[in-house]
Amino acid sequence: MPEQFAARWLTLREPADHAARDDTLLTPLIDVLPRDRTIRITDLGAGAGSNLRYLGPRLPQAQAWTLIDHDRGLLDQAVALAHPAGDDRHVARVQARAHPADLGTFPDCLDTTPDLLTASALLDLVPDAWLRRVVDTCCRRGLPALFALNVDGRLAFSPTLEADQQVEAAVLAHQRGAKDMGPALGPDAPAVAAQLFRERGASVDCRASDWHLTPEQAALQRPLIEGWHAAARAQQPDAAAVIDRWRDERLRALQHSFITVGHQDLLVIPCRD
Repeated sequence: MPEQFAARWLTLREPADHAARDDTLLTPLIDVLPRDRTIRITDLGAGAGSNLRYLGPRLPQAQAWTLIDHDRGLLDQAVALAHPAGDDRHVARVQARAHPADLGTFPDCLDTTPDLLTASALLDLVPDAWLRRVVDTCCRRGLPALFALNVDGRLAFSPTLEADQQVEAAVLAHQRGAKDMGPALGPDAPAVAAQLFRERGASVDCRASDWHLTPEQAALQRPLIEGWHAAARAQQPDAAAVIDRWRDERLRALQHSFITVGHQDLLVIPCRD
């Protein structure tokens, strides 16, 4: 994804991401984090820092964030925007630093021992082997983890179109295809992650964090539809005419379009000896 497009996309999706997340996971998370010192938080695939801007003001402890991503430009933006506008009371207690690194090398990309491992919109992009390394690291170290906004394969459209199911099937198949680190878990990620952690004795709390997009969010719906169109076309090139028509009809309907995109938030608390 080109850097400028990535930055625009992350900016567009941030309000929907924050509105979707389940705040009820914060109480059990806060209960297992240290209260007598600054907590160390590592954010995997931090991008432009949306996860920090959501969690930072909601955690009562002082925080030192390490933001890991391969994109230095996005990380610099994340550090510069670490504090929500008009939220000066949090500036002194929420600090952030950029750590450019290849996530594919996990856990070697960690340059510090955190109290919390977190990520947003990441698990559906990674392969099974990488996720297993994360599970092993968290469980061996007794490291709590919060993985937000993982795509789970549920899509709903209003108004409906004849080609919705065909495009949806193609998009889900594409989400399971090769990404930067290999074949992605795609919409299977939340269930697979929950199962792997539970097999290791960890407590896992899964909550829906769905996008419910309205016509007022047409600016976000448009690139979402365009992205699904490109993915479906790549997955089913022989159906290009049907998929192109689906895109055109969806874009014409933006002024009265509602889209639900299913996500899951996972809070993981490993057993501690």
